[in-house]
Amino acid sequence: MGKFTTFLLTALLVLTASCMLFGQPKLKWYKGNTHTHTMNSDGDSTPDDVVKWYRSHGYQFVVITDHEYVTKVGPLNDLFGKEESFLVVSGQEVTDSFDRKPLHMNGIGISKVVMPNRLPGAVETLQKNINDVIAAGGIAQVNHPNFVWALNAEQLIKLENYSLIEIHNGHPLVNNQGGGGSPSAEAIWDAILSSGKAVWAVADDDSHFFKRIGDPAAPTPGQGWVYVRAAELTEASIVNGLRTGNFYASTGVELADYQANASQISVTVKEQTNSRYRIQFIGKEGRLLREVNAGNAVYRITGSEGYVRAKVFESNGKMAWTQPVFVTGR
Repeated sequence: MGKFTTFLLTALLVLTASCMLFGQPKLKWYKGNTHTHTMNSDGDSTPDDVVKWYRSHGYQFVVITDHEYVTKVGPLNDLFGKEESFLVVSGQEVTDSFDRKPLHMNGIGISKVVMPNRLPGAVETLQKNINDVIAAGGIAQVNHPNFVWALNAEQLIKLENYSLIEIHNGHPLVNNQGGGGSPSAEAIWDAILSSGKAVWAVADDDSHFFKRIGDPAAPTPGQGWVYVRAAELTEASIVNGLRTGNFYASTGVELADYQANASQISVTVKEQTNSRYRIQFIGKEGRLLREVNAGNAVYRITGSEGYVRAKVFESNGKMAWTQPVFVTGR
């Protein structure tokens, strides 16, 4: 059998909430949102009310990412946090621009404000902001690349050391699907992966308005999230899971099981009554490798794919995306 490599997996990855991996503690799934605003920037609700919404709606963690403001999460965790039940993670949205185009990115797990740099050039500006986020102890997430059509794949391929990119952002004006000849955020992600860069895909809310829930014109909560697989619900463990790609993104589909080894990848959906499912396995350049009309599917690796990722479609429009497994030829 030929060489099998990935930045996400080692010799064997078994993503289930009940397994033991190489004698390590049980790993569990934690649902969370990585892009959240409060009244500390341009949201309509207090940090307390924002945190209470996520806690009461089945999330295990939320990252508060106000513009140029890092909310102190200690008091929030004292009030609303609970061991292995709910956690507030610190963060910030670094709000920069070049040539009147928004260059936004989240610093997740930082404890101090990272100020925008506004350098001459989009790539130069974002790279300095990424470097500053990492220097502040966090990981970098590039936000909504198609917002005002600000970023393209060529620019994002040039960037180094960012961990995450939004392929589904819940704001109604960020052009997730692309259009007019411009690729979707997911297609931009495939171009980045095809260049050999390991960058992990996020779905999140970009929530601002908790008093306008139900308004399709408002960026409200509950639009997209991630399920991070980690040993414990701590900031260090969650941030590390995001950094290493040990999670999947979703707008409503939950997986019952995901497994990958040198021979195959399998996906099993936690199916909902009256829903039907379609699973695609996608490779380099966004090439469709296999499609199965069912809630469970297996893809057998040939070694020529470049990478393999899975995408799950639910009959009412919900989706899930696994992270890529990078492979080389046999």
